Amino acid sequence: SRPVLALHPVVELSAERLATADLVAAAKWGTNSPVDDPAREQQVLDAVAARATELGADPDEIRTIFRDQIEANKTVQRGLFRRWTDHPDQAPVTRPDLAVVRQEINRVTGALVEALAATATDRGGPVCRPELALAALRVHHEDRLDALHTRALVRSLASVCR
Repeated sequence: SRPVLALHPVVELSAERLATADLVAAAKWGTNSPVDDPAREQQVLDAVAARATELGADPDEIRTIFRDQIEANKTVQRGLFRRWTDHPDQAPVTRPDLAVVRQEINRVTGALVEALAATATDRGGPVCRPELALAALRVHHEDRLDALHTRALVRSLASVCR
């Protein structure tokens, strides 16, 4: 049996949050909506910092981690836009409602802030990086992530360990 990794939930939720990037990209595809949305990004960063404070976690640390989450999300969106431009037959034919997608993003974001707050000690420890790498490898296999999503997952976790 595999050992329980304290950081597995953090990685799992990061991958879950990244999966929403596919829906965001599909919602924005063929519209004038840019991948970068500074106002929305600021809302997310302010919300996670406030929630971190409520949970007794370091708001600046959580904000930094979520900057990486947002950049990773945009990596997926840009990658999908390139793929769909090169292969129009793979492009989405329906457009998800961005408001509905954002409710899901907010749910996962809240759970991720809680997981980060709960693992503050683990994330400051000497085994954080190897454990994070192992958890990422597991999630890569469990979720059958492609190269784009694997690259983005690694990007999303860049600041998890202190």
